[in-house]
Amino acid sequence: MRTCLCLLALAASALCADSHPASTTLRGKLEVRAGQPAIVETADHRHVTLDGDDTTLRVLGDDRINGFAIEARGHFTAPGRFLIDPSHEKSMLLKKDGKLKMVTYWCNVCSIRSYTPGPCACCQQETLLDLRDPDDIQ
Repeated sequence: MRTCLCLLALAASALCADSHPASTTLRGKLEVRAGQPAIVETADHRHVTLDGDDTTLRVLGDDRINGFAIEARGHFTAPGRFLIDPSHEKSMLLKKDGKLKMVTYWCNVCSIRSYTPGPCACCQQETLLDLRDPDDIQ
C-alpha cells in the first residue's frame, strides 16, 4: 500500500514539474526605452512588454539594439507581458540583413566575447555590439 502511495506521489510531482508553459515565438520591432522595460511592436501593432533572465534584461537595456526586428521564444505571463526563455537557450535573436543573429559583444583589444553589454572584463574598454550567426556560437 505504501509503495502504491509513493508511486502515486512521484507521478503527481512529475506531472506538476512538467507543466511549464509551452514556448511560443514573438516577432516584431524592438523598442528600447531608457529607464523602462523594452517592448516589441507586433505586426498587428500590439505592444508587448519583455522580461527575461538577468543576461536578457541587460541586453534589452542596450540602446544599440533599438529598432531591430526581434524573434524571441518564451511565453506570455499576462496579456501584453512576455517572458523570454533563458538566454543560454539562444532564445532571443535579432534580424540583420534578412538573417537571424544572436546578440554578442566583442572587445577588439582583448579579443574577448561576452553576452552582455558593458566594459570588457579585462581592459575595461567598452565592448562593441557584434551580431553573430547562432550556429557560430558554442
